[in-house]
Amino acid sequence: MSPPPHLLGIEGLSAARIERLLSLAQRFHAAAPPRSLAGKRLLVLFYEASTRTRTSFEVAARRLGAETVSVTAQSSSIEKGESLLDTVYTLSAMVIDGIVVRHASSGAPRLVAEHVDVPVINAGDGMHEHPTQALLDGFTILRHRPAIAGLKVAIIGDLLHSRVARSNLLLLSRLGAEVWLCGPRTLLPPEFAAYGPGVRLTHELEEALAGADVVMVLRIQMERMRESFFPSEAEYVARYSVTRERLRTAKPDALVMHPGPMIRGVEISAEVADSPQSVIREQVENGVLIRMAVLHDALQGAA
Repeated sequence: MSPPPHLLGIEGLSAARIERLLSLAQRFHAAAPPRSLAGKRLLVLFYEASTRTRTSFEVAARRLGAETVSVTAQSSSIEKGESLLDTVYTLSAMVIDGIVVRHASSGAPRLVAEHVDVPVINAGDGMHEHPTQALLDGFTILRHRPAIAGLKVAIIGDLLHSRVARSNLLLLSRLGAEVWLCGPRTLLPPEFAAYGPGVRLTHELEEALAGADVVMVLRIQMERMRESFFPSEAEYVARYSVTRERLRTAKPDALVMHPGPMIRGVEISAEVADSPQSVIREQVENGVLIRMAVLHDALQGAA
């Protein structure tokens, strides 16, 4: 018996499956989705706070006809110290057809996948990966560009703590983009240069933005920082905040992206976030489409 079609990361995901998921999302965008998951029950298990990701998975599941069982750490036995696997065993006994997991520990979704016989989808694990965010970002770019190959994509900010950056780096470089990573030295891991021949690292914002087709701004993840990684917020703003003036060095029609939540005036100025070049709200809309595609692919494949 073959293992369930988990989605644990972009790393290891076949090119064929990536293309299938992007095509499915486009199909769901173009026409009313089928009730392909009617009768299925999805466990949405979040150990970290979330608004966009959790809600979009729930909306995606319901649009496909599935029932959702949502559990958060703040409203369950998790708060009393119950282990991850004990929680999964307990809830799986209620007949679950798939599990979406977000957890602060890298590798937690893989651990769950090793102990259940239903598809497990990684909704973000520690500083490791966030595969559905990368897929929705790729899909958003393709809604505006004919292909990702050949594009210059600048990813700016807290790369060290960003699972979004890791998944996007894997996805976009595999699809042929030239990916420029930019941030303070303390937040830009040098090992990222080994992810592919099209990956460039720089500490100079102007160099990263020059001629960029896509500018992806990352959130400063203060909750994951145990020490000071830059002198002050004012210093960060002075060197790395994406403002309208700085954005002028990118291509005139460059897309501006952010996975959210944004810290306006720090990572990105309000006028850039709300500009005609911004596709930030569209990313949220496309998140539902991609997660519909992921759920349809995984749970139908497990049928």
